[in-house]
Amino acid sequence: MNRILPHSFLALFLLVAWMLLSGSASLGTAFLGSVLAVGGSWAFASLKPPLAQLRQVAVIPGLLCDVVLEVVRSNYAVARIILSPATEGTRRSGFVRIPLDMRDPYGLAALACIITATPGTVWAEYDAGEHAMLLHVLDLVDEAEWVRTIKEKWERRLMEIFE
Repeated sequence: MNRILPHSFLALFLLVAWMLLSGSASLGTAFLGSVLAVGGSWAFASLKPPLAQLRQVAVIPGLLCDVVLEVVRSNYAVARIILSPATEGTRRSGFVRIPLDMRDPYGLAALACIITATPGTVWAEYDAGEHAMLLHVLDLVDEAEWVRTIKEKWERRLMEIFE
């Protein structure tokens, strides 16, 4: 059974989701949903991600607390930017290229999640050749400050956890 349906719970979830989203319980919908569920199960089985190894788990609670505080602080800052009248030339959004020392894919994914979950910033691109990320900032005042913040506040701690 594992060869035909390597991830049975995933396939069942996909089938149920398909049926709910289509809003029909007809035989044709169930058949198409079953084909898609089995195909999705096979596709997922073909993925073989490397195992994540956490080095210093004790760093995680402090990091999560800082992420929550940063999201709240950034929500306030973005709301203030949006709601206050802008005088000409006081605000400019822009891109910042940040060189990264971290190479672990799970650490990079965590960094991307942290940055994108923080209002006012978006991880726009990662250049694996140069090991640099492109960050879009809503209110870009000082590029060097953004580089320092990402490297010292987030990357250093994620490297402690993953590398």
